[in-house]
Amino acid sequence: MSMVRMDIESIVVGNGPATSLITLRPRHNSSSYAQTQLPIRIGMTEASAIGMGVDNVPHQRPLTHDLLKAVITQLGATVTSVTISKVEGPTFFASVHLLTANKERKAIDCRPSDAVALAVRTKAPIFVESEVLMTASYPDFKAVKKDEQDKELAEFHSFIEGLSPEDFS
Repeated sequence: MSMVRMDIESIVVGNGPATSLITLRPRHNSSSYAQTQLPIRIGMTEASAIGMGVDNVPHQRPLTHDLLKAVITQLGATVTSVTISKVEGPTFFASVHLLTANKERKAIDCRPSDAVALAVRTKAPIFVESEVLMTASYPDFKAVKKDEQDKELAEFHSFIEGLSPEDFS
């Protein structure tokens, strides 16, 4: 199995009965998953926490993920990455990967929303297991549409380039 580097595509903060979610997309277009998106349902509070981390919104007092970042830093550890490694039904499984002051590598089980909230605060990369993408992703319809338009434009350009004045007589 292989890991795919991901970026946050969007964050939706739902209210009331509307669900909140984050959507991840592969960072590199060369990936075989380049035109996929991975939606993950999360709580409203978690979606807000991720959004505040992305926007680097300052607070008078540290929020939970800011506290966790501070504890990790004070202990001399660093967040090296976060991974989403498994999905069962609607439930995703994630880990935060640390490098301790003693150069030990540790993986801490957590919710994907907590992993992503910590990743945006520590600038750690987000990875998703390729099997998770095969199971739970959907096509990025905007990218598919753009590719089709680009293909049609290239075919039209090729047609125009191949015209000669005799074609109009």
